[in-house]
Amino acid sequence: MSEVLPKKASPFDRSLIEGPLGPAVWRLAWPTMLQNVIAGLQGVVDHIMVGNLIGSTGNAAIGVSWQIFLVVIVFIASLFTGQAVLVARYVGAGDVEKVNRTVQQALLTAIAMYAVMGPVGYFAAPYLLDLVNASGEVQALALPFLRINFAFSIGMLLFFMLTSALRAAGDARTPLRLGVTMTVLNVVLNIVLIRGLGPIPALGTAGSALGTVIASSTVSAYALYQLFSGHLVFKVSRHMDWRPDWTIIRSLFRFGLPTGVQGIAMNVAGVMLLRFIGSLQQSADAQAAYVIGYTELFSLITWTSVGLMGAAATIAGQNLGAGHPERAMQGVHTASRIGLAVAAGVGLAFVAFPRVLLGAFGATEGDVAIIGQQLLQYLAVSGFFITLALTYTGGLQGTGDTRSPLFITLASQVAVPIGMCTIIQGMRPLQPADIWLAIVLGHLTRCVLTVARFRQGKWRTISVAH
Repeated sequence: MSEVLPKKASPFDRSLIEGPLGPAVWRLAWPTMLQNVIAGLQGVVDHIMVGNLIGSTGNAAIGVSWQIFLVVIVFIASLFTGQAVLVARYVGAGDVEKVNRTVQQALLTAIAMYAVMGPVGYFAAPYLLDLVNASGEVQALALPFLRINFAFSIGMLLFFMLTSALRAAGDARTPLRLGVTMTVLNVVLNIVLIRGLGPIPALGTAGSALGTVIASSTVSAYALYQLFSGHLVFKVSRHMDWRPDWTIIRSLFRFGLPTGVQGIAMNVAGVMLLRFIGSLQQSADAQAAYVIGYTELFSLITWTSVGLMGAAATIAGQNLGAGHPERAMQGVHTASRIGLAVAAGVGLAFVAFPRVLLGAFGATEGDVAIIGQQLLQYLAVSGFFITLALTYTGGLQGTGDTRSPLFITLASQVAVPIGMCTIIQGMRPLQPADIWLAIVLGHLTRCVLTVARFRQGKWRTISVAH
């Protein structure tokens, strides 16, 4: 009788394609949710410090610079959506060699993109600031901030690349540890560099940029060491063939580019919506209410939804790779139910305790309080739509359908709200409630179209073979 050899253990978490779905989705989602909250708090700390030491001009400089830098970095980092699609699919299929090869080629792509983006961004920074009509005072503080971030953006790119691959492989805790470490290190460095300490002079906005690039580069260097040392769920070695594999690189762009364009479209729509808010009779109060209600408080839902979107993408991609399309669909449904539960809890708080929530931001009196409470009522409903939209977007993107979310976003986040506000403004003066309703209808449209597209099941036939 021939001896039966023991099956080689997989380095990947097989419970995502074999175990109970609820715990698997939650295990993937909560680390990303927590990381988003901590990263958000870091931005608040930066703005508080710069505002107190430099004033509102410093905050404006950082805000304008980040607006420019993030459009570029998010577009490029979205290409790693393509990496996540391939990694999840190959992990599900148990093909360790293809997982490692995909990560290696994504690393090469990140370095190549930095070699172009870094120098171009550095020298184009003054023109980019002119493009957004930044004043002379703001430009003086924004230019060093923007140039430092572009010149040393490799750390941020590698961080996005590696954490995206880890989550797609089913490891969400390592990105959490890396992200928390980077955030804590960033805050400590900013405290020292922005205000100065001992022989270190106060560097202001340049200090804020230095804190960010030092923290991201340090954490990324450590993650690379872990990668080449074989301590992550996938491995890359200097003994591999390091020539570009154009088939894989084309797949990265094929699946990633639509997500990048989608991100740009949403940013443009956001800017256009702000212009409508600025045209209101109570523009200052409406803008303050919008920032507090939509940008800050509504993040309690979007942070959760983004975590669930990543979890849904990984679950769907891995199970499709393992040949379990029905389980992929069930996994996305499970993630959506978790999102709806969170949206219900947050929405209830928006309706029951609006004064308390707005009071945390000092918006307790006058029109800003009235408009803010009105906005929270609309957002309490909108939360259900956006969490479903984002979760099912994750299901589509994880299986390789990254084009449908792009077209759905153009229709729902641009055409619906911007079109509605434009039509109303042409007929009569806009009211705050008109804009809030346009936001809700945009989210509703995105929800309906995304869920319908996922239920069509055309993602079942998408191939990533190479």
